Amino acid sequence: MPLTTSSITPLEFEPSRFASRRSVVHSTKGIVSCTQPLAAKCGIDILNAGGNAADAAVAVAAGLNMTEPCSTGIGGDMFCLYYDAATGKVSALNGSGRSAKNATLESVRSDLGLKDGDKGSIPIASPLAVTVPGAAAGWVDTVERFGSGKLSLEQILAPAIALGEAGFPVSEIASYMWNRSEQLLRDASPNFRELLKVDPQAKDGCRAPKPAEIMRNPNLAKTFRTLAAEGKKGFYTGRIAEEIVKVCKDRGGRLELDDLAHHGETGSEPVEPISVKFRAQGVGRILAQSSSDPQTKEADAGVELWEHPPNGQGIVALMALGIIQELERAGTIPVFGPEDFNTAPYLHVVIEALRIAFADGSWYVTDPNTTKVPAAELVSPAYLAERAKLFDPARASDVLHHGDPYRSPALQSSDTVYFACSDSRGNAISFINSNYTGFGSSIVPRGCGFTLQNRGANFSLDPEHPNRLEPGKRPYHTIIPGLVTNLPDRSLHSVFGVMGAFMQPQGHVQTLLGQLVGALTPQEALDAPRVCIGAGSPEEGDVYDRTVYCEEGMPAEAVAGLRALGHEVRVVAGVARGMFGRGQIIRWSVDPVDGTGVWSAGSDAKGDGAAFPA
Repeated sequence: MPLTTSSITPLEFEPSRFASRRSVVHSTKGIVSCTQPLAAKCGIDILNAGGNAADAAVAVAAGLNMTEPCSTGIGGDMFCLYYDAATGKVSALNGSGRSAKNATLESVRSDLGLKDGDKGSIPIASPLAVTVPGAAAGWVDTVERFGSGKLSLEQILAPAIALGEAGFPVSEIASYMWNRSEQLLRDASPNFRELLKVDPQAKDGCRAPKPAEIMRNPNLAKTFRTLAAEGKKGFYTGRIAEEIVKVCKDRGGRLELDDLAHHGETGSEPVEPISVKFRAQGVGRILAQSSSDPQTKEADAGVELWEHPPNGQGIVALMALGIIQELERAGTIPVFGPEDFNTAPYLHVVIEALRIAFADGSWYVTDPNTTKVPAAELVSPAYLAERAKLFDPARASDVLHHGDPYRSPALQSSDTVYFACSDSRGNAISFINSNYTGFGSSIVPRGCGFTLQNRGANFSLDPEHPNRLEPGKRPYHTIIPGLVTNLPDRSLHSVFGVMGAFMQPQGHVQTLLGQLVGALTPQEALDAPRVCIGAGSPEEGDVYDRTVYCEEGMPAEAVAGLRALGHEVRVVAGVARGMFGRGQIIRWSVDPVDGTGVWSAGSDAKGDGAAFPA
């Protein structure tokens, strides 16, 4: 395959500008960047066996389900963006499941004891929050649509199956999350023992594993073997489907066998990705100067950010980036340079652009198959220019239109896994898989070894809201993969993502601008402290506050500057920094002398993993 030489040139070396013990990882053969080393090895094994980036991604997803079930699993949903190096095409696959066909707004409100006029929401621990798991079909469809064709699903899932049957040592952060959720597992399902470590000395003979302890999950390995041998039919009909429905109905849920069978027959949905072309903030000039094609003009150069369309919230990242571009075009903000990165004026622009984008996203993002979503209009320059007029460079905003983003049912705390894979052929995949909140519903189907997601908690119970609960509908989805191409030739720039509920579009904007405006390497862009808006915690009793949370390490003068602009600022340190998400980035460049393609990757230090070269 001929390599595209008009991509950006390799990153220039300079000392790290943010505290880190990690260097950028480089490879010509491909990279897996994820939160768990053993799961990464699952993907590397597949690359070394001749598989491509898509094959490796499914192996990693299964490996993460085995080693970090407190974040992800086959009982949840997935989305991916795939870059085909041979064609330059960006493809999107929506692997999210739907609500039960008998889950009407009226019936669920009645189940929750809500009367007419009561607002209310679906509790995240309720079996009514369980939607059809989309990940199993998504894994099969990813391999069939984007895989190399050289490896079977049995081969791709084999490394994860081996981990479950032989046992694996649990990583530190995964252990912390596991222990934090142990009581939720015990409360949610009679089958909780399947997700805990056997210990005769512990209560009920089991407990959450400690760091470095060996954990086995033969039931999940059995589930993987069934999927590998029988495909989607093996998961969405038969024993597994029956156990999913039984455990849900026993607890008052509404899933039926027909709901699962329908998803197995329908499969994941190929969708057209949406994008925004970004040439602001000096990006066009920088990329034109670094291009190996002397014909590239500054006016044509730039990047294009690709996201999933709704029901995902990727449109929020596109809108925020587009608003920043329109602010510059209007002369409202300057062209920031590397020296301005993470200063108060710079952060104020990012924060306010995200606030405006979330205000629209919290209203409009829903399942476009049941409710019209004006996605093209929302990312159009004309609309973004109008929305940009809400920005005040001198103070924090107050009232926004299209609802209040801090009251959206979608803005809940969550745990997710995002990872990226690339291969020696120049292909790359941006992949995200999630249970939603930690173990999701924490409900375990008997003999299956996984928990069911609670994504249905994202539905609105307001009959006037576009994202209202309806039968067979997909909810507002927080998980979003990101992919960036170069303009004008659509060569690959990077695949990337940041986990963590509604932190995800915020992380997309901040880590991308860190590279483009801050001139940061992929690792530096992830190491740099981030901001998070409207994040509160359930423990504090207010999930939807208006505070701007700043990650530990943010310059003191930036924090003071934001307060002077009227922002309510709180600095977050220690383990609570997880609210800022765990990210991965894989960049593509071409050696300017011999034309060899090079992958350059970073991995967020807030996860157990790293970037691993093939």
